[in-house]
Amino acid sequence: MGGRQVLAARRLLTGTLDGELPERRLADAARSVVAELGTRERLLELIAELACGEGDPEWCARLSYRHVLGFDKLLLIDGGPRHMLRAHLWHRGSGAIGEEDIHNHRSPLASYIVLGRLAMELYEVERGGGEGIAAARYEESLEEGSADWLLEPTGPARLRLTHVGQYAAGSSYALPAHTLHRAWCETDEPTVTLFLETGSGRREHTDVFTAAGPHPGAVPKVPLDTEEYLAALRGLAELLRST
Repeated sequence: MGGRQVLAARRLLTGTLDGELPERRLADAARSVVAELGTRERLLELIAELACGEGDPEWCARLSYRHVLGFDKLLLIDGGPRHMLRAHLWHRGSGAIGEEDIHNHRSPLASYIVLGRLAMELYEVERGGGEGIAAARYEESLEEGSADWLLEPTGPARLRLTHVGQYAAGSSYALPAHTLHRAWCETDEPTVTLFLETGSGRREHTDVFTAAGPHPGAVPKVPLDTEEYLAALRGLAELLRST
């Protein structure tokens, strides 16, 4: 199901990532995939094909939305339980409710910076107190039947900053699922990343830490309809052509 670029991307995903790899090797393999698919020319061809209705636009639209962390999340290829390939469109200072949150993921991930620049910080939880950054800790899960974010407070915590990095266009990174991090757009113009989550075993919840005040218990996801999704893809393709 899909045109030439969609089928080629699916073959690359399954050929590289299917099988039982240790988590770190799986993350590194995902990084090689996004670096190959994320080159400007190849990604533009894939997005232009999807914008014409190839793939499964109705299904992908249901899983595309403005993320609580402040970027537009467009699902490009749904590889079932093993891999999800997305384009993320970041805007500086989006004002999203979770923009400052530190979090981890349900599975290993890799990201390739196609356009613009991201900054990222990595953190560890301080055990037994310490003098780290004070934060409120939440356990985040998905509401059955709706996929809204549910946030259950689990008490105070302190975090230690372990790494600060900048990722310009043409660079990439990979993280195991439990890695605590925060990322944001560092440019006035939009930043575009190609993002891949992979692995057969997905965690039931993630951990979210915030120093910005309490979060509501549930945050709704508002999916795009099919026409909005296709329009967003066309806009992304035009952005890639013009910059």
